[in-house]
Amino acid sequence: MSVVTVIGAQWGDEGKGRIVDELALSADVVVRFQGGGNAGHHVWVGDTQFTFHQVPAGILSPRTHCVIGNGVVLDPRTLLEELRSLAAKGVDLSRVHISDRAHVIMPYHTLLDQLEENDRDATGSGNLGTTARGVGPAYVDKYSRVGIRVADLLDVDQFRTKLAFVLNQKNRMLTQIYGMPPLSLEEIHSEYYGYARELRPYIVDSQSYLQEALAAGKTIVLEGAQGSLLDVDFGTYPYVTSSSTVAGNASAGAGLSPRSIEYICGVYKAYITRVGTGPMPTELFDEVGQHLAIRGYEIGRTTGRKRRCGWFDAVLGRYVARLNGLDAAILMKLDVLDRLPSIKICTSYRLDGQIIQQPPANLALLGKCEPIYEEMPGWQQDITGAQSIADLPSAARAYIARVETLIEAPIIAVSVGPRRGQTIALQHSPLLVNLQGALA
Repeated sequence: MSVVTVIGAQWGDEGKGRIVDELALSADVVVRFQGGGNAGHHVWVGDTQFTFHQVPAGILSPRTHCVIGNGVVLDPRTLLEELRSLAAKGVDLSRVHISDRAHVIMPYHTLLDQLEENDRDATGSGNLGTTARGVGPAYVDKYSRVGIRVADLLDVDQFRTKLAFVLNQKNRMLTQIYGMPPLSLEEIHSEYYGYARELRPYIVDSQSYLQEALAAGKTIVLEGAQGSLLDVDFGTYPYVTSSSTVAGNASAGAGLSPRSIEYICGVYKAYITRVGTGPMPTELFDEVGQHLAIRGYEIGRTTGRKRRCGWFDAVLGRYVARLNGLDAAILMKLDVLDRLPSIKICTSYRLDGQIIQQPPANLALLGKCEPIYEEMPGWQQDITGAQSIADLPSAARAYIARVETLIEAPIIAVSVGPRRGQTIALQHSPLLVNLQGALA
């Protein structure tokens, strides 16, 4: 396979980083195609934990080159911190590449993100639960055509001219709306041009780089951040991220033709979680919800916030599978369900007395939806040592099969633990040729 896209199929935190890490062991290039430092991809290698915010999760493979794509909004200060941390753990940074077309998160973006969220709290208009890392305001500037790109940072005079124009606007907002002191042009220019000099060795024309890799028959993995239910168009708007997280955006965010993508894989958890505000029909407020949170260690890697937990929502799961045209799905954290005597799956919703199979776009209506559940027996035994589908209890296999039927996408693998080697194949798939080869 030449180009594989890996997307999150819920509200993020599904385990995409783990799957990308495993695929990267037999891939040539991994590309992050959207998002920013609000991502938190978490990977265990042996007893060492790595958390990636901007660097693609494939960097731990010694043969794989990693590209921060044009669709990403980049915070150069925190990226340099991440790179130094990786270098301290022995990671070869010569394989990191940054698109010269990626937009840059500037200090005013982070500040405005915090101020706008505080303003929503104060006015009672509803906190969006952002990570306050400047991602949303940076995307606003991108589409307002006043954004600063990585290529702009490299030209000291052009950077000053663009920054002066934008900072004039931002300082009026900061002083006249929020009563804040203005930011200094000289300080920002000096600081960020310094970052540009440090990052210069990594900056490339990513479009040309990837097209050459494709022409050479290289295997490329396109790595999404967040999840499809946080997509700015198709997620639970306005409680979404500021970019398009679905497979349809993968080619644009990487600089490849959509025709080059041969395979789309969606990553689900065996239950569902969410961070922040917004409707969540299957959310659990009882001891089962607490059990899932504790057993699944459901704490955000970026924010440190506890995740809301609930039963698997197959209405949303099917919606995402259709939206992305999934060729396959991978079900993560199956082992978190090990101790439960029974397990529920939401198969449809009841809304105002009617049974519906699709999530409504109107959030007020989605908030009123009552989940209709099927209940299945649990397996109540430890599956973390399973090496094949034959090692899984019959109740676990039945649960996987039912989820597969409901989401209308083949589940090709499941994870039974947090580390490499704890992903097991369920059925033949072209993707598993790469995955199994990587883990052999």
